Amino acid sequence: MRLTSPAELKALLERHGFRFSKALGQNFLIEPSVPRRIAEASGADENTLALEVGPGVGCLTSELARRAKKVVAIELDNALRGVLDETLGGLENVEIVWGDAAKLDLAALVRERAGALRPVVCANLPYSVTTPLLAAFIEAGCFERMTVMIQREVAQRLAAAPGTKDYGAFTVFVNWHCEVKRLFDVPPECFMPRPRVTSSVVALTPRAEPPCAVRDEALMFRCVRAAFSQRRKTLSNALSNGLGGFERAEVLAALDAAGIDPRSRGETLSGADFARLSDALASLRAK
Repeated sequence: MRLTSPAELKALLERHGFRFSKALGQNFLIEPSVPRRIAEASGADENTLALEVGPGVGCLTSELARRAKKVVAIELDNALRGVLDETLGGLENVEIVWGDAAKLDLAALVRERAGALRPVVCANLPYSVTTPLLAAFIEAGCFERMTVMIQREVAQRLAAAPGTKDYGAFTVFVNWHCEVKRLFDVPPECFMPRPRVTSSVVALTPRAEPPCAVRDEALMFRCVRAAFSQRRKTLSNALSNGLGGFERAEVLAALDAAGIDPRSRGETLSGADFARLSDALASLRAK
């Protein structure tokens, strides 16, 4: 069965009485080169466990199964049970886990299934849950590589430079933990039903070490969240209002010690700048 053939895909879904869910952001690939390219980019091989979220009808899952030693696919929509039984039932190295990936302990799941295998993520992520799932993958701390197809606008945010409109708190978080590489775009006509936006495939590779040293990483990300919570305010005002536990005088002293203009805005600061700022705040409290 050609899972990316529109005619065969429609027949498959009709056979099982499946209806697309807008709430779940279901858009299935109908361009055969795309799942192949994504699977190849994932680095999956005979020493790999590939974790997929949202297998749909299994076109990417099938490509991963040809490469990885084991594939674990997490699917939320129970309406796809019959479909996946038909399309993936004969693949001995594929396991379907039914549930919400955002609510699962991904690190524990990988420990139970991977053994000596190298864990990677490879998935076509639903647009509505892209950010929390990427955060969950990163925070699990167990994946060698994460290759995901996401909305192009989100991919632009991940790769954005300080001072640009796409740069934000999530940009800082992802780039602090991972190296980000945009691989290729996927136009709407490659999907059924056709989405209104273009997708991008992105590879995230966890860093062995953060980009720079920081005394208190939790405090640094408190600064990041405060700075971006009120983007139009100057850093001195945003941090004074949003960084609980620090007086305005302390914020101003820390900005001065870090060599950061208090009139600047959070979107102009790099991860290293935020690290320097949080170190200055930590030093004030250590006195």
